[in-house]
Amino acid sequence: MAFELAPLPFAQDALEPYISAHTLSFHYGKHHQAYVTNLNNLTKDSPLATQSLEDIIKGSAGDASKAGLFNNAGQVWNHNFFWNSLKKDAADRIPGEIETRLNADFGSVQAFKDAFAQAAVTQFGSGWAWLIVEDGKLKVTKTANADTPLAHGQHALLTVDVWEHAYYLDYQNRRPDFVKVFLDHLVNWDFAAERLAQAG
Repeated sequence: MAFELAPLPFAQDALEPYISAHTLSFHYGKHHQAYVTNLNNLTKDSPLATQSLEDIIKGSAGDASKAGLFNNAGQVWNHNFFWNSLKKDAADRIPGEIETRLNADFGSVQAFKDAFAQAAVTQFGSGWAWLIVEDGKLKVTKTANADTPLAHGQHALLTVDVWEHAYYLDYQNRRPDFVKVFLDHLVNWDFAAERLAQAG
Protein backbone atom coordinates (compact mmCIF):
# COMPACT_ATOMS: atom_id res chain seq x y z
CA MET A 1 0.00 0.00 0.00
CA ALA A 2 1.43 3.35 -1.02
CA PHE A 3 2.25 6.01 1.53
CA GLU A 4 0.06 9.09 1.27
CA LEU A 5 0.48 12.76 2.04
CA ALA A 6 -1.42 13.18 5.30
CA PRO A 7 -3.94 16.03 5.23
CA LEU A 8 -3.00 19.19 7.08
CA PRO A 9 -4.82 19.53 10.41
CA PHE A 10 -5.78 23.10 9.45
CA ALA A 11 -6.55 25.17 6.35
CA GLN A 12 -3.53 26.43 4.41
CA ASP A 13 -4.25 30.01 5.45
CA ALA A 14 -5.07 29.16 9.09
CA LEU A 15 -1.65 30.14 10.45
CA GLU A 16 -1.48 33.60 8.88
CA PRO A 17 0.09 36.05 9.50
CA TYR A 18 2.70 33.89 11.24
CA ILE A 19 3.10 31.32 8.46
CA SER A 20 1.61 32.30 5.12
CA ALA A 21 -0.52 30.15 2.84
CA HIS A 22 2.16 30.82 0.23
CA THR A 23 4.80 29.18 2.41
CA LEU A 24 2.54 26.22 3.17
CA SER A 25 1.75 25.73 -0.52
CA PHE A 26 5.46 25.08 -1.09
CA HIS A 27 6.40 23.49 2.23
CA TYR A 28 3.48 21.08 2.38
CA GLY A 29 2.44 20.85 -1.25
CA LYS A 30 5.92 20.57 -2.77
CA HIS A 31 8.56 19.60 -0.17
CA HIS A 32 6.48 17.25 2.00
CA GLN A 33 4.83 15.75 -1.09
CA ALA A 34 8.26 15.10 -2.63
CA TYR A 35 9.36 13.08 0.41
CA VAL A 36 6.19 10.97 0.17
CA THR A 37 6.72 10.42 -3.56
CA ASN A 38 10.38 9.50 -3.06
CA LEU A 39 9.50 7.08 -0.26
CA ASN A 40 6.94 5.36 -2.46
CA ASN A 41 9.49 5.03 -5.24
CA LEU A 42 12.04 3.54 -2.84
CA THR A 43 9.63 1.02 -1.33
CA LYS A 44 7.59 0.07 -4.38
CA ASP A 45 7.25 -3.67 -5.01
CA SER A 46 9.15 -4.53 -1.84
CA PRO A 47 8.11 -5.75 1.64
CA LEU A 48 8.87 -2.24 2.89
CA ALA A 49 5.75 -0.97 1.15
CA THR A 50 3.60 -2.64 3.82
CA GLN A 51 5.66 -1.45 6.80
CA SER A 52 4.82 1.55 8.94
CA LEU A 53 6.82 4.76 8.72
CA GLU A 54 8.06 4.12 12.25
CA ASP A 55 9.34 0.62 11.40
CA ILE A 56 11.09 1.86 8.27
CA ILE A 57 12.81 4.64 10.22
CA LYS A 58 13.93 2.32 13.01
CA GLY A 59 15.05 -0.34 10.53
CA SER A 60 17.13 2.01 8.38
CA ALA A 61 18.62 4.31 11.05
CA GLY A 62 22.40 4.25 11.09
CA ASP A 63 22.68 2.09 7.97
CA ALA A 64 24.59 4.06 5.31
CA SER A 65 23.31 1.75 2.58
CA LYS A 66 19.74 2.79 3.49
CA ALA A 67 20.39 6.53 3.84
CA GLY A 68 17.94 7.49 1.09
CA LEU A 69 15.22 5.38 2.64
CA PHE A 70 15.86 6.79 6.12
CA ASN A 71 16.01 10.39 4.91
CA ASN A 72 12.71 10.27 3.05
CA ALA A 73 10.84 8.24 5.67
CA GLY A 74 12.23 10.49 8.40
CA GLN A 75 11.16 13.62 6.60
CA VAL A 76 7.64 12.30 6.03
CA TRP A 77 7.33 11.46 9.74
CA ASN A 78 8.94 14.71 10.91
CA HIS A 79 6.67 16.83 8.74
CA ASN A 80 3.53 14.97 9.86
CA PHE A 81 4.66 15.68 13.41
CA PHE A 82 5.44 19.34 12.70
CA TRP A 83 1.99 20.08 11.27
CA ASN A 84 0.43 18.66 14.43
CA SER A 85 2.75 20.80 16.56
CA LEU A 86 1.15 23.95 15.11
CA LYS A 87 -1.99 25.76 16.22
CA LYS A 88 -2.59 29.47 15.82
CA ASP A 89 -2.64 31.60 18.97
CA ALA A 90 -2.70 28.63 21.35
CA ALA A 91 0.86 28.94 22.67
CA ASP A 92 -0.17 30.63 25.92
CA ARG A 93 -2.65 27.87 26.86
CA ILE A 94 -0.43 25.23 28.41
CA PRO A 95 -2.26 22.27 29.99
CA GLY A 96 -1.52 21.88 33.69
CA GLU A 97 0.46 18.65 33.49
CA ILE A 98 2.80 19.98 30.80
CA GLU A 99 3.29 23.27 32.64
CA THR A 100 4.09 21.38 35.84
CA ARG A 101 6.63 19.22 34.02
CA LEU A 102 8.24 22.19 32.24
CA ASN A 103 8.65 23.98 35.56
CA ALA A 104 10.07 20.84 37.20
CA ASP A 105 12.49 19.88 34.44
CA PHE A 106 13.58 23.29 33.13
CA GLY A 107 12.94 25.56 36.12
CA SER A 108 10.26 27.58 34.34
CA VAL A 109 8.30 27.78 31.10
CA GLN A 110 10.53 30.68 30.02
CA ALA A 111 13.64 28.61 30.67
CA PHE A 112 12.20 25.91 28.40
CA LYS A 113 11.51 28.49 25.69
CA ASP A 114 15.05 29.84 25.97
CA ALA A 115 16.54 26.33 25.69
CA PHE A 116 14.28 25.40 22.79
CA ALA A 117 15.04 28.62 20.91
CA GLN A 118 18.75 28.11 21.47
CA ALA A 119 18.57 24.60 20.04
CA ALA A 120 16.55 25.75 17.02
CA VAL A 121 18.71 28.75 16.21
CA THR A 122 22.05 26.95 16.67
CA GLN A 123 21.15 23.87 14.61
CA PHE A 124 23.75 24.25 11.86
CA GLY A 125 22.22 23.97 8.43
CA SER A 126 18.94 22.10 8.05
CA GLY A 127 17.20 20.28 10.86
CA TRP A 128 14.76 20.31 13.73
CA ALA A 129 14.44 21.30 17.39
CA TRP A 130 12.39 19.05 19.66
CA LEU A 131 10.80 18.81 23.07
CA ILE A 132 11.11 15.16 24.05
CA VAL A 133 10.60 12.78 26.96
CA GLU A 134 13.64 10.68 27.80
CA ASP A 135 14.13 8.65 30.98
CA GLY A 136 11.00 10.24 32.42
CA LYS A 137 12.22 13.83 31.97
CA LEU A 138 11.34 16.57 29.50
CA LYS A 139 14.37 17.60 27.48
CA VAL A 140 15.21 19.76 24.48
CA THR A 141 17.20 18.26 21.64
CA LYS A 142 17.96 19.01 18.01
CA THR A 143 18.51 16.82 14.97
CA ALA A 144 20.15 17.47 11.62
CA ASN A 145 18.53 16.97 8.25
CA ALA A 146 16.02 14.08 8.42
CA ASP A 147 17.16 12.68 11.76
CA THR A 148 14.41 12.23 14.31
CA PRO A 149 14.05 11.36 18.01
CA LEU A 150 12.21 8.22 16.92
CA ALA A 151 15.53 6.82 15.68
CA HIS A 152 17.09 7.32 19.11
CA GLY A 153 14.41 5.79 21.31
CA GLN A 154 13.13 9.20 22.40
CA HIS A 155 9.46 10.20 22.63
CA ALA A 156 8.78 13.52 20.90
CA LEU A 157 6.21 16.04 22.17
CA LEU A 158 6.78 19.04 19.88
CA THR A 159 9.00 20.10 17.02
CA VAL A 160 9.86 23.12 14.92
CA ASP A 161 11.23 22.74 11.40
CA VAL A 162 14.31 24.91 10.81
CA TRP A 163 15.00 23.85 7.25
CA GLU A 164 15.03 27.08 5.23
CA HIS A 165 12.00 26.02 3.21
CA ALA A 166 9.97 26.22 6.44
CA TYR A 167 10.41 29.94 6.84
CA TYR A 168 12.40 31.61 4.05
CA LEU A 169 9.49 32.98 2.03
CA ASP A 170 8.09 34.70 5.14
CA TYR A 171 11.21 35.47 7.20
CA GLN A 172 14.10 35.27 4.74
CA ASN A 173 17.27 34.55 6.76
CA ARG A 174 15.71 35.53 10.11
CA ARG A 175 15.46 32.09 11.67
CA PRO A 176 15.40 33.51 15.23
CA ASP A 177 12.28 35.54 14.36
CA PHE A 178 10.55 32.45 13.00
CA VAL A 179 11.42 30.42 16.09
CA LYS A 180 10.15 33.22 18.37
CA VAL A 181 6.86 33.35 16.46
CA PHE A 182 6.55 29.58 16.81
CA LEU A 183 7.06 29.73 20.58
CA ASP A 184 4.88 32.82 21.12
CA HIS A 185 1.99 32.05 18.75
CA LEU A 186 2.01 28.59 17.17
CA VAL A 187 2.80 25.88 19.72
CA ASN A 188 0.01 23.30 19.89
CA TRP A 189 0.21 22.42 23.58
CA ASP A 190 -2.87 20.19 23.35
CA PHE A 191 -0.97 17.94 20.94
CA ALA A 192 2.04 17.96 23.27
CA ALA A 193 -0.23 16.99 26.17
CA GLU A 194 -1.63 14.06 24.16
CA ARG A 195 1.89 12.92 23.35
CA LEU A 196 2.93 13.25 27.00
CA ALA A 197 -0.01 11.10 28.07
CA GLN A 198 1.10 8.44 25.55
CA ALA A 199 4.57 8.44 27.05
CA GLY A 200 3.16 7.07 30.31
